[in-house]
Order: sequence, then C-alpha cells, then structure tokens
Amino acid sequence: MERQCRIIWTRVIVICVLVSSSCLAQDQKPNVVILATGGTIAGAAATGTQSAYTSGAVGIDTMLAAVPGIRDLANIKGEQISNVGSQDMTVEIMLTLAKRINVVLGQADVDGVVITHGTDTMEETAYFLNLVVKSNKPVVLVGSMRPSTAVSADGPLNLFNAVGVAADPKSAGRGVLVVMNDWIHGAHSLTKTNTTAVQTFMSPLRGLVGVANYGKNDYYNSPIWKHTIESEFDVSDVSHLPRVDILYAYSDMAPDLIDASVATGAKGIVIAGVGNGNMNKPSLEAAARAAKKGVVVVRSSRVATGTVGRNVEVNDDEMNFVASDELNPQKARILLMLALLKPLTTSEIQQLFYTY
Repeated sequence: MERQCRIIWTRVIVICVLVSSSCLAQDQKPNVVILATGGTIAGAAATGTQSAYTSGAVGIDTMLAAVPGIRDLANIKGEQISNVGSQDMTVEIMLTLAKRINVVLGQADVDGVVITHGTDTMEETAYFLNLVVKSNKPVVLVGSMRPSTAVSADGPLNLFNAVGVAADPKSAGRGVLVVMNDWIHGAHSLTKTNTTAVQTFMSPLRGLVGVANYGKNDYYNSPIWKHTIESEFDVSDVSHLPRVDILYAYSDMAPDLIDASVATGAKGIVIAGVGNGNMNKPSLEAAARAAKKGVVVVRSSRVATGTVGRNVEVNDDEMNFVASDELNPQKARILLMLALLKPLTTSEIQQLFYTY
C-alpha cells in the first residue's frame, strides 16, 4: 500500500513539474497583439488561380490558423479593428487604430503589436502611426499581394515574419515597421512600386531597416527621423483631421483644379508636381492665390525617388509654399493633416518636413 502511494505521488509530482514547465515556457514567450484591418491578406477568391478576389473576407482567427508554428514565436491575441480593402481605409479607422495601439502598448504584459493591412494605402497608415503612436515597443504592419486562397499565397509567411519582428526586442525604438516579402522597412521611407508583384515595397532613398528570415531578424539601421515617443503629435482627443487634397501635376495642367480644391474646403493642398515639385505657370499662380487665402500648399513630386528642394525652381519664400523634402505626396498629406491641428506658421510646417 505504501509503495502504491509513493508511485502515485511520484506521478503527481512529475505531472506538476511538466505542467509548471509548460506554463513557464508559455510565460517566457513575448506577448504580441494582432490588430486586423482587412486587406488582401484577409482576401478570398473562388479559386486559387484567379486574379479577382474580395478583400477583407477572412477574420483574424482564420488567418492565424493558416500559419503553422506562429504561436511558437509568441503568445498571440487577435482583435478585429475593421475588415476593408485598404483602398477604403479612412482617417476614422486610422484614428481608431492609433488609439487602440496606444492602449494596448500601455499594458505592461504586451511586448509588441502587429497590424494586418491592405497594401494599397499601407504606407500612409504606417507613416501616420509612426507620428502618433506613443510607445517604443515594436509596431509592425504586414499585408500580402495575393489573397489567402491563392496558390502560393504570400500572406502566411509575411504574417509569421511580422510576429517575429514584433516579438524581437531589437525591433524596439525603430519606429513603425513594415514587413513584406522578407524585408523590414521603416515607415518614413517605404513605398509601393508595383501593382501586383510580391516584391512591391521598396525603400529607394534610405534602404531597408533589415530582413526577416522565418522569424529571425537581421537589422541594418534605424530611421533617423523623429517618431513615436519623440513625436509632438497626439491624437488621443482627435476625432477628425483637416481636409488636405492631393493634385497631380502634368503638362498643361488646369489651374482651376487648385481653385476648386480651395472652394470646396481644403485646408491644405499637396501638389504631386513634375520633376522637383514643379507645375506650370498658371497652376503656380493658382497655388500662390490659395496660399494667400491661408491654405497651406506643399510641393511634392510625382517622381518616384529624390527630394523636393526649397527655393530651387520655385521661390517658396515669396509664394509661402512648403517643400516636401523626401516625403512623397501621400505621406506629405498625412504630415500636413497632423500639422494643421496646430497653429503653425508656414516656416514651422516646413521644419516639420525636415524633422519627420
């Protein structure tokens, strides 16, 4: 009888040790929260070999179930913020997302956040979050170019790598990151360069932040601009942003597009100019009229790489314009919307474009 009791107690102790070890291993893994917004990564098609599909058709739990081994990287919780194609991403959703990130990352037991997002406007959301998230902890956006039902879908591995980046302590302090096709980009520099290719995102001016390889990461550099906890922008009490329009420049551009933008309530206008942020003389005069009415005019460029310099071919000082420096039109719009929340002069806004 005594021997049987010893055997039973031995088994109980072994079970307790195994359970405790399992719990300890679970506790030692980083805690990552995934906030899902939709996009192609959550898309579905009738077959695996067709180009047409519906974005945002799959929920976060289903997406996670399709990624073997992802829970070995971290303890994961998922939340559905929205489920839209990123062409339908709105300022309202972006504000909701930013506020939720700040709440989640304020919790001591959360080590990082991953946001699933469509690729069409991913660079805009990433840059917006880079300016308004108030944490040094990793924030990583991820998407895919092929829907979840496609042959050779790229979403599962992208998501696996994104969780690996969010769980990596070396990711902290680098601002908002984007992980796509094994590459780690900084929010300031990346841009979408191809309509369908999986290697669509590039950081042509500043290069990659690093690379992700099946959950293991190698970092090359850290972005040099102000971001996250260093940023002066705070949207905790903001429910909407001022209207800023982007107008595309071209040969023989009609100036009445600028006049119409002002007439319909734009507080800022970004010109996707030709070359070094240029536009024809009639449009230049219309932009100067807009600036005199208090509308902030930013000269960016439709050209994929390069910077827009101040007072090069356009006298920005005389016309009271802002030069976008390295920011493309879509990111210039994001920064200008946030800048317009403050009572800033044009020269102060110009300094923001050099800083962020």
